[in-house]
Amino acid sequence: MPAPLLVLLLIAAVIIVPLAGGGFWPTVLVLAAILIANPVVRTIRKNRYFASEHFQALKAEVSSVVAEHNDVVDYIKEIRAQGSFELGSSATGQHAHLASFENTSAWNYRRDRNLAEYAPHVHNSSLQVVRNASADPIKYLMKYFAIKADQDTLADIQRVAADISRLEEAIANVGAREAEITTKINPPAFILKYYREEFWGQIGAHLSPIEVPYPQYKFQYISAGGNSAQTTTIELNTPTLEALAATLVDKIRWTKSAAGQRALMTTRLRSQIKERDNHTCLNCGVSLAAEPHLLLEVDHIIPVSRGGLSVPENLQTLCWKCNRAKGAKIVV
Repeated sequence: MPAPLLVLLLIAAVIIVPLAGGGFWPTVLVLAAILIANPVVRTIRKNRYFASEHFQALKAEVSSVVAEHNDVVDYIKEIRAQGSFELGSSATGQHAHLASFENTSAWNYRRDRNLAEYAPHVHNSSLQVVRNASADPIKYLMKYFAIKADQDTLADIQRVAADISRLEEAIANVGAREAEITTKINPPAFILKYYREEFWGQIGAHLSPIEVPYPQYKFQYISAGGNSAQTTTIELNTPTLEALAATLVDKIRWTKSAAGQRALMTTRLRSQIKERDNHTCLNCGVSLAAEPHLLLEVDHIIPVSRGGLSVPENLQTLCWKCNRAKGAKIVV
């Protein structure tokens, strides 16, 4: 604690003791707690911490980890900007914006506590459809949101699934890196509580506000008087998308098409290939053993766009940098 503040504390304690009628040290402790919690004192402590040799040394120590973290954050922005996260839509209410609605009933007779929501991802239906959708979500998703069992739709589903899966892994990877950086520096609790953004700015880490934009599709029932409502929500996360793709593959039986082959790239298959390759990039040789937070992806050696199949012998593990550099090329 700065010397002037300590002197001020002692003087205040001497003045307050007779008034408070209590002991000297309890009063000192109370005043100390008040001063420590004071924003001005907190700011002084924060500035001293960031200027300390200890913090600067730790900052230099994690600089390489921070640089890699920032690269992955930029990669997340790239995936989000270029990714596809939309599928079919419902036709109910598509022209609702052309009309205006007003309840002109007397107040005592108003019952419209629930109002219908009109949006491409919302299907307004009977109560039975809402309940059936909760029991058989894939079937009802396809039926009421115009998701057809054809090759083009399968390609769209695969594209959304791949983009979401990549984004999930990249965001989780950044989170693990931030946890590692925080553990290594181990700042005082008040720094993370009150100065979190400044802390990350001090060490040069770019924080990503991006979250996985899982599309949500709703089956909604609103009673005629608006007195009751029920909703079934289907979130297009990785398990749902994989189940949807598998259903389409079974229906169209075009598994040798590019879309079909991409649809076969499930989370389970990706995990099996990474484990087979010892979680090591087969191009540059970097591994999880050497870099615990390495972001690995599974690549088609012969791209599906050139006839490659989603079979183990045509799949390889690459780090995200090597995979991005390879693209759709065939590398011998």
